[in-house]
Amino acid sequence: MRALVIGGTGPTGPFIVNGLRARGFRVSMLHTGRHERPEIPDDVVHVHTDPYDAEALSSALDGLGHFDVCVATYGRLRRIAELLVGRCGKFVSIGGFPAYHGYMNPYVGFPAGLPVPTREDAPRVTDPSHDEKGYRIARTEDQVFALHPDATHLRYPYVYGPHQLVPREWCIVRRILDGRPHIVLADDGLTLASFGYVENLAHAVLLAVDHAALSAGQVYNCADEEVLTIRQVVEIAATALDHVLEIVSMPWTIALPARPLLMQPRPSHRVVDVAKLRTELGYRDVVPAREAVALTARWLAANPPPPGGLEETVLQDPFDYAAEDALIAAWRAALASMPRAEFDEEPGYGLAYSGPGGRSPSKREFE
Repeated sequence: MRALVIGGTGPTGPFIVNGLRARGFRVSMLHTGRHERPEIPDDVVHVHTDPYDAEALSSALDGLGHFDVCVATYGRLRRIAELLVGRCGKFVSIGGFPAYHGYMNPYVGFPAGLPVPTREDAPRVTDPSHDEKGYRIARTEDQVFALHPDATHLRYPYVYGPHQLVPREWCIVRRILDGRPHIVLADDGLTLASFGYVENLAHAVLLAVDHAALSAGQVYNCADEEVLTIRQVVEIAATALDHVLEIVSMPWTIALPARPLLMQPRPSHRVVDVAKLRTELGYRDVVPAREAVALTARWLAANPPPPGGLEETVLQDPFDYAAEDALIAAWRAALASMPRAEFDEEPGYGLAYSGPGGRSPSKREFE
């Protein structure tokens, strides 16, 4: 059996390549050649070309013959799908959550924000004025299935783990390495967002290959099963690096340093439903989310991106600690000057609530 992976050197690529090899495939990788990963064994065939250049891609594919499986992880997917017609048995493509209406532009719906959780049949972007990128992604999905009716399309979330070019966790890890005592989070960091650890997402791709007939013509959300809050990600990363990091909570409207961690213009949740992937293909996280965040934090601490480099440029985190300290000082002064509101009867959590600060038990001892 022969498999072609277009890309393969990104964060999930080596796990996909080696997973195919473990399943008995003879694997070829088509990629630019700018990055080589030591995890890729010597028996993998490398075809170096630009997957974004249609002419170069067509020329490279002409001499490769027929493949039983093609996994397209990189490049111009619409053109790749066209060129692979008749050249492969199973076509597996990877897209992303921006196809969903409201993912990148939460203000286009009412109320604003995505439905929680967002299922595969949720509305996609149909108006380019709402989100040009999301519109193109949704139309590309349609083109994939028009050309390969039995394809499987996987919608990726933000990816985290080693070698990620948009390492959200670096916003936390660099502050720890720099000895920062605190970090600003919006609204106590309680926003939920589906992310996917590199090994977990690769596992989802390989399940689509394992269940080629069952997954034919289907779209699947891919993400970690457990969705962590931003606060939980910070707490796990700090614990993994043996650092005490005080969380300073502010309202979203003034918590400017928290923007790079949220990656969106409002603190609403972005949670997708992975039930279809679980029930149809048997997906379970290979690495639990809490462990994956800790592993990522340790990897970033051992392999820090260069200050002012590509990763920090993409994250748009200036790490302006003087400005952060001034903001925290102003916020604390404002809190200290707030008068206490006096209620004739202080609002409670409701008599049905019996947790901390709630209604006391009717009896001191359980009988």
